[in-house]
Amino acid sequence: MPDSLEQISSEVRVCQKCPLSNGRVHAVPGEGPADAQIMFIGEGPGFHEDQQGRPFVGASGQYLEELLAGIGMNRRQVYIANVIKCRPPGNRDPEPSELAACQGYLDRQIELIQPWVIVTLGRFSMARYFPGQSISRIHGRTKRVGNVYYLPMFHPAAALRTPELRAEMGRDIRRIPELLAELAAARAPKPAAPPQADGEQFEQLSLF
Repeated sequence: MPDSLEQISSEVRVCQKCPLSNGRVHAVPGEGPADAQIMFIGEGPGFHEDQQGRPFVGASGQYLEELLAGIGMNRRQVYIANVIKCRPPGNRDPEPSELAACQGYLDRQIELIQPWVIVTLGRFSMARYFPGQSISRIHGRTKRVGNVYYLPMFHPAAALRTPELRAEMGRDIRRIPELLAELAAARAPKPAAPPQADGEQFEQLSLF
C-alpha cells in the first residue's frame, strides 16, 4: 500500500519503539495539509500536546499562530511536526535514542509533503540540518539545498521565557514570504525558445 500521512499517523499513535510510549496520553504525529509549502519542525510535545494529540496547542502554539498571522498566514496552511512524537517526562530534552526512534516517521512525512521551506524551531530540530551549530548564532540564516530552504528559528517557548527574543523571531519569520517567492520563480517553467524558420541561418554571409 502506498505511504500516506494518515498511515504514518496511525503507526505513530501505537508506536512502542522507545520507552516514551509508556508514559504518554497521546502520541503527536503532526498535522497540516499534505501539500503544505511550509513545514515547521519543533522538538517534542508538551503537556497540552500530550493531552490532545496535536502539536503546538499550548502557549507556544498560540504564539506560533501569532507569528504566522504577522505574515498573513495561519496554521491550516502549514504542516507542523516534532522531532519526537511523544512527550518526554517533565518536558526534558529528548535523548539520542528517542530521536533515532522517531526519525523514520519524520523522514517519511517530509518525503510525502515535499515542503519548499522547512522551519526548524529550537536546537534539536536545527541539529538535523545545521549540525554542530548554535541556534543563537545562526537563527534566521537560511540554507538552500536544491529547491528547499531551511530556516532555523528559536523555539516559541524560548521567546515566551525571554521576551527579548520576540523581535528576532518576528524578523526571522518575515523571511518566509521572500523565500517562497524566490523558490516559485526558480520552479517556474522556463519559456520555450521561439521556433526557428526552416532554412534560417544566423551565419554572416560572405560578400564575395
